[in-house]
Amino acid sequence: MPSAAQEVLADWSLPLWLTLSLLAIAILYARGWYAIRKTRPEYFHVLRLISFLAGLVILWVAIGSPLDGFADAMLSAHMCEHLLLMSVVPPLLLYGWPVVPLLRGVPSALRPLMIPFIRSSFLRRLGHWLVIPLVAWLAMNLTYLGWHVPAAYDFALEHEDWHAIEHMCFLGTSILFWWCILKPWPSERHSRNWGILIYLISADVVNTMLSAFLAFCGRPVYSYYLNRPNPFQISSADDQVLGAVIMWVLGSLAFLVPAVLIAYRLIETKDHGSSRPLPEARRATVHS
Repeated sequence: MPSAAQEVLADWSLPLWLTLSLLAIAILYARGWYAIRKTRPEYFHVLRLISFLAGLVILWVAIGSPLDGFADAMLSAHMCEHLLLMSVVPPLLLYGWPVVPLLRGVPSALRPLMIPFIRSSFLRRLGHWLVIPLVAWLAMNLTYLGWHVPAAYDFALEHEDWHAIEHMCFLGTSILFWWCILKPWPSERHSRNWGILIYLISADVVNTMLSAFLAFCGRPVYSYYLNRPNPFQISSADDQVLGAVIMWVLGSLAFLVPAVLIAYRLIETKDHGSSRPLPEARRATVHS
C-alpha cells in the first residue's frame, strides 16, 4: 500500500461523539419501532428497521470511517462520500418511516420537553413548506451546485468545521428531496402523478451537467488537491475524471432507477383503472 494511503489510515481515529450519537439514535428508533409494531405490524415490518439501521451505518461509513480521510486527499473519494450522503442514506432512513418510532422511542420522562416543539404551529408550517416539491428540489440542487463552486469546495476542505457543515447541508437537503418521493408515514400520501418523474429527471440533469463539466473541462478545478499527495499516486486530472464518472453514473442511477419504477407503477395503475368494470348505475347509463 502506498505510504500516503498508510498515513491516512494511521491518522484515522474513532469519532467517538459521532459514533455514540448514531448509536443513541439507533436505540431510540429500535425502541420506538418495537413499541409501535405491536399495534401496526403491517406497517412497521422488519425491513423498515433494517433499512433505518443500514442508513445509520452507511452514514457512519461516509463521515466517520477512513473514507472521510481519503476524501480529504482524493476528489473521487469525496464524490463517493457525497453520493452516500445524498443518494443512499436519505432513502434508507426515510423508508424506515422514522418520525413516529423516534418519538415513541424517547423515554417517557423526557417526552414533556418535546411537547412545545410538537405543538408549535410555526414548526409545523415550516416543516410542510420545506417538503413542498419545488422548495425541496431547489434546496438540494442549489446546495449541491453551491458547495461544488471551487472557492466553496476548497474552503470546506481547508476548514474542518465548515466541512462538517457542508456534510450536514448535503444530508439535510437530500432528506427533504427524498421525503417528497417516499412520503414517510404519517405525512399525507397523495397519489403520485407524472410530475414526480420531472422532479427526478430534472435533478439528474443537474447532476449530469456538473459531472460532465468536471469530466471534460480538461484541467483540475479544485486547487486544494494540487498541493497534496494522492494516496494512490493518481494525478489530480485523472482523479477528477474518476470522481466525475462516479457522480455521473452512480448519481444518475440513484435518480433514474426510482423514476423507472414509479413510471411502471403509474402505467400499471392506469391500465388497471381503465380495465376496471363500470358500476351498475354507470353501465346502465352508458347502455341507455
